[in-house]
Amino acid sequence: MSPIHEIHAKSILRKAKRIDSWFCSSMSMNLYRGCLHDCAYCDGRAEQYRVPGCWGRDLEVKLNAPVILERELDPTRRRKAFPGGYLFLGGGVNDSYQAAETEYRLARKALELSYRFYHPVHILTKSSRVEEDLDLIDAIHRRRGALVSMSFSTVDAEIAGHFEPGASSPGERLKTLKLFKERGIPVGTYLLPVIPFISDTPEKIGESLAAFKQAGADFTVFGGMTLKEGGQKRHFLDLLAEYAPEKLDLYEMIYPHDPYGSPSGDYHRSINQSFNAAADYFGIDKRLPLRLFKDIVNQDERICLLLAQMGDLMELKGERSPFGFAAYSLWQRLDGSGECIGRMGSDLKRVKGVGPLILRAIHEIIETGTCGYYQRLLEGRVKPYPQ
Repeated sequence: MSPIHEIHAKSILRKAKRIDSWFCSSMSMNLYRGCLHDCAYCDGRAEQYRVPGCWGRDLEVKLNAPVILERELDPTRRRKAFPGGYLFLGGGVNDSYQAAETEYRLARKALELSYRFYHPVHILTKSSRVEEDLDLIDAIHRRRGALVSMSFSTVDAEIAGHFEPGASSPGERLKTLKLFKERGIPVGTYLLPVIPFISDTPEKIGESLAAFKQAGADFTVFGGMTLKEGGQKRHFLDLLAEYAPEKLDLYEMIYPHDPYGSPSGDYHRSINQSFNAAADYFGIDKRLPLRLFKDIVNQDERICLLLAQMGDLMELKGERSPFGFAAYSLWQRLDGSGECIGRMGSDLKRVKGVGPLILRAIHEIIETGTCGYYQRLLEGRVKPYPQ
């Protein structure tokens, strides 16, 4: 039995100033600190996160999380309304459905509060244990909206068994997605991170996307692996040496000691383009499609989210665009200002990054609720944006 340390936290909700374009959330939580899934590549091992003990062996359980979360989610205690988007049941240094959840049920208690306070929920996990809360998640979905996503580095069971020893097998995760989909609950997949020279080849990416398509995934978000200097990098390379020692030199080539652990730009562009081509082939949306969040965001949030996603989708194609920067500038302008994009008029042109192309996209979203170029990017039917 792994060492469990019961602690009392001072806060639970992690709040951002803008809604994230990958998860469609500005509020997330770490109900646990540490993760017994023990994934070799997890950057929660990095020293900067200050997770105590041995990663993958020690775990902190925030016993008072439900009490604090009830206070933080209670709308009567807030001066301003909550932002739109999903309440994200996931975090950077834990999986809410790791083994300890069977005993402590913190995720279920968080979901009960979400239902009580009418918050839509996005759950991201690597564990089929989420099935235990199917009925509650279904009730949340019918009341306000719910989304269940699984993260993968591969659907290859042999690779996953070596690099993700404590997580549910890829086959179990896919069965869980099918189960939720059959109940009418949207499901997503995060092929994130792919493991360099192990699960990032066009063949392996295609194999994963084919399985996601068969499971009924509504979208797939893709990303590469960060490898931060220190404990994370040492641990991963030790396991890589056991699995494929001949690939160690390749890692020296693509990880140039970047402070964020990012791989080289050439490698990043290469895998993005491999994924983009495969997603187009299988007809899989590459971000949360608008239909999954249109009813839980206001008009300003919708505009910023669609612009941000358009920037993400252009990056997957290996192309630069002004969309992401314009979204960031608009979030900055709106933060606490009380302004409304639709009422900015000529002032909108003074926002950094908002040129004629962006103005056309914004006006189209205001008039129609969406943007044709966004839909084409999402679905892989891309022509140049009309000038």
